[in-house]
Amino acid sequence: MKIKIESKESGKAIAHALFFVKKSIQFSSVLSEKATEQAETVLNGMEEGPFEDLEFLELDGVPTFFVNAAKERGLTSLDHLRMAAYRLAKQAKKKQISCVSLMLADAAPEQLKSIIHGLYYAEYEFDRYKTKKQKSFSVVYEIVVQDQAKEFSKIANDVAIEQASISMARDWINTPGSDLTPSVFVSEAEKIAKETGLKIKVRDIKALQKEGYNGLVTVGKGSQSLPYMVTLEYKPAKASKDLHLALVGKGLTFDTGGISLKPASTMWEMCCDMSGAAAVLGAIRTIALLKLPIHVSAVLCLAENRIGSKAVLPGDIFTAKNGKTVMVDNTDAEGRLALSDGLAEAGLLKATHIIDLATLTGAMVRALGYAVTGFFSNDEKLASKILEAGQTCCEKFWPMPLEEEYADGLKGKFADLQNTGSDAGAISAALFLKEFVPENTSWSHWDIAGTAFVTKPWKYTSHGATGIGVQTLVELARQLGE
Repeated sequence: MKIKIESKESGKAIAHALFFVKKSIQFSSVLSEKATEQAETVLNGMEEGPFEDLEFLELDGVPTFFVNAAKERGLTSLDHLRMAAYRLAKQAKKKQISCVSLMLADAAPEQLKSIIHGLYYAEYEFDRYKTKKQKSFSVVYEIVVQDQAKEFSKIANDVAIEQASISMARDWINTPGSDLTPSVFVSEAEKIAKETGLKIKVRDIKALQKEGYNGLVTVGKGSQSLPYMVTLEYKPAKASKDLHLALVGKGLTFDTGGISLKPASTMWEMCCDMSGAAAVLGAIRTIALLKLPIHVSAVLCLAENRIGSKAVLPGDIFTAKNGKTVMVDNTDAEGRLALSDGLAEAGLLKATHIIDLATLTGAMVRALGYAVTGFFSNDEKLASKILEAGQTCCEKFWPMPLEEEYADGLKGKFADLQNTGSDAGAISAALFLKEFVPENTSWSHWDIAGTAFVTKPWKYTSHGATGIGVQTLVELARQLGE
């Protein structure tokens, strides 16, 4: 796929695309009187039945797609545009139309951005393991914007960078656990650091043990693929000295549940248990390449939770980085143990704001499903910014309560804490993490267990990793850096 931002039509387009809502064509369109009448007939027919979304008819001698920009239920107007562009791109490839022209001179910048995101989403395929790969057909999208070409070209370039990072994250998540081990993920982080000029520090199990990062050691010691912590830093000269954003990602490259073994039927999906770390790595790549004026660090907590001769046992007790002792009540509640080290690391980096992402609890999946990410925060201003950033990026978030009434359920009988509570699974998990957040630090925990990976078509993901979180983290960094 190729996107060209043009001030006027080149005459090379094989087809045009008209976005519409109900009976109204969106954005600019230059049609003859006859074509306008034809378009009105088609739009009237959309409600009455003869015509359908993506109807392909000739107007003024040019084949034209009629793309419904309000088809799905429950989406914002910007997400409708993403979905419309996504469907258009799929249809253009299917019909093998080499060049499609979009008249978007009247589009607002955020509308253009949504449309370009939708076009890119239609390009994603994870076919690395297919012996017979489907031959790809490349479409050129000529976006005609008249006097906004300079501004809109920058938007298109920014979206291309962001979408490349999202695709990388989705590839990492979709890769089977035996092929994306913690050490392989470290290599991916090193490639990103080299590409973007990020500072990087890698701790192996010996360094983790020496420095007291015992959460990761406890989780990962049962596997032959040993744990790592990766810390990356982006610090531009123009960044404020008073703000440091740390992104912490759960990176369980596979999670069997350990001794507290998971059910077999859906265990294969646990290749996605590193979605938080994938989103964090994709986000800092984008932030660096876009040169956003904000100091950002990323901490990847990488481990594999397997059953082995050295695996942690239920009832084992360890001392966390912040000095608190933790009894492992359930070895399948391992993500919060790994994140305890990431949160401690963020504190040592003197972060003013910490966001952690994790496929953490089945309770969150049951509560909010696959369309909405539940999040917790100890800072109302930060929570408001997250909601605003998510809405801008068409990623839905819902604020959850850090209800202290459930905190006593985390008290251990023989240790300071145990890693499971007696009630409210997602809230208890967040309250556990809160124990490791440094004082006077703005913090938010995003439980992406339901939204990171889908097994049925959802919006612009047919199956597998969604790449959730990358865009909202980038937008949040943009807002905080202003």
